[in-house]
Amino acid sequence: MLDTNDIGKVFDPITASVEKGQLNRFAKAIGENSLIYIDDATAKNSGYDDLPIPPTFLFCLKMDVPEPFGNYEKLGISLKKLLHANQSFEYFNAAVVGDVLTFNSVVEDIYAKKGGALEFLIENTKVVNQRDEHIADLVTTLVIRN
Repeated sequence: MLDTNDIGKVFDPITASVEKGQLNRFAKAIGENSLIYIDDATAKNSGYDDLPIPPTFLFCLKMDVPEPFGNYEKLGISLKKLLHANQSFEYFNAAVVGDVLTFNSVVEDIYAKKGGALEFLIENTKVVNQRDEHIADLVTTLVIRN
């Protein structure tokens, strides 16, 4: 069972670098064919300092750490019962190849439905770059089946 006392809990920050090779593999994997994400000249002609990241790439960067589910396990969540229910993104600035991004996450809410058979954890993540510019906010909804 989740503990509502964990609402407001701040997780350790995650830092990740935006690397060209990783970005190219991601674009290929999702079938992204817009030149803005794969061609340096097109990106620069479109006003970017380098290749920008596609919209959902931030979630991949956040999960590309040695223990991507470690924060959830610290809350007592069994990975066998964990479902990723929803993900949303709100962008404020572009992130590009060469940026170093920091993900600052907090437990926004915890609640139950169906008499506790399903528990929900809402995690808000603020992403900033190496210049402390606000890049995006991510909202993750997790469901724990009891």
